[in-house]
Amino acid sequence: MVFVPGGTFQMGSEAFYPEEAPVRRVQVDPFWIDETPVTNAQFRRFVEETGHVTFAEIAPDAKKYAGMLPGMDRAGSLVFEPPSWPVDLHSLSWWRFCFGADWCHPEGEGSSIEGLDDHPVVHVSHSDAVAYATWAGKQLPTEAEFEFAARGGLDSADYAWGDELAPDGAMLANYWQGAFPHGNTLADGWLRTSPVKFYPPNGYGAYDLIGNVWEWTDDWFASPKTGSKKKGQCCVPTNPRGGSRGGSMDKKGPAPMTPRKVLKGGSHLCAESYCRRYRPAARYPQPIDTTTGHVGFRCIVRAAAG
Repeated sequence: MVFVPGGTFQMGSEAFYPEEAPVRRVQVDPFWIDETPVTNAQFRRFVEETGHVTFAEIAPDAKKYAGMLPGMDRAGSLVFEPPSWPVDLHSLSWWRFCFGADWCHPEGEGSSIEGLDDHPVVHVSHSDAVAYATWAGKQLPTEAEFEFAARGGLDSADYAWGDELAPDGAMLANYWQGAFPHGNTLADGWLRTSPVKFYPPNGYGAYDLIGNVWEWTDDWFASPKTGSKKKGQCCVPTNPRGGSRGGSMDKKGPAPMTPRKVLKGGSHLCAESYCRRYRPAARYPQPIDTTTGHVGFRCIVRAAAG
């Protein structure tokens, strides 16, 4: 783990997506954070020692999902399948629910994590991440803690390394290059996940807080609360938390409504042409019962508790 000293910072952004605004000044206390996302090797040890069965390995209960199509009550997870041609970017047609896909079969039955020990574990739900954190004697970060750590001491910068995505053409994180979702130029060499520590660390010595995989936080998703933008103002909140379980549900979405946690950091599927969320301020509401091939996690230990 690496130490994050805590302090005040400008959380959020008003330059990209509406759910990141407003920019507000908040404070977080010191904490330790995992140097990298939890890897396949680390997660395997957890499973071997505890016998944990992940969410994606359990067949869904049709009684809990009204309208489930016949034959869909089988264990699996969402896998990215790039089309061969341009598609409607609102269609999400590049996702396929793949039977047999889980943390140790990342692309479905017949696939494996052989040779991927140092890649982030994926296809894990929020409950899986909490189970691992509890076993390790750690916690999941809040959204504010994650964003503070991801900034690496660069307050208000767009990216974890400054305000330019690829300074002098350098690829500093695993994200999509080219036209999404069909035309990845592979300028960084990776179609899916990359090994942790492949890219340089940020100012706190942490790796992959931007790109590679989205990461679970422990905050329920809610619109950011308006706060102070000015340094030294008395109303700067300390260690802010997200909303409520009930309030995190998408009231406009299809039934059944599912609580959503905040994901941070973006992933290898974020692109300049789509989902520019490879940034500290980026956030996404992820249903707690949804697992995919581009979502992982890491843990923290708060200094007061450690």
